[in-house]
Amino acid sequence: MLDMQKVTLLADYYILCDGTSNRQIDAISDGLLETLKKDGSQPAIVEGNAESGWMLIDFGSVIVYIFSPEKRAYYQLEELWNEAPTVVRML
Repeated sequence: MLDMQKVTLLADYYILCDGTSNRQIDAISDGLLETLKKDGSQPAIVEGNAESGWMLIDFGSVIVYIFSPEKRAYYQLEELWNEAPTVVRML
């Protein structure tokens, strides 16, 4: 999770994660959307799909990126936004 508050006006936080298969990417996005819907969050904007190797889920102040390992290495968003402080990093 990156703190984007001083880097961009688009969102306060970016969450970057990856799934090792299309099925896992779908499961991550489905679980996230289902959990937040149960908690009463506003509907999210979803772009991309598991088959493309990337998904973006926009919750307004938080944007979640879900990548295949290949797409995450290709886009290198951590490098692009290296001035953003890391809030949480899980390996």
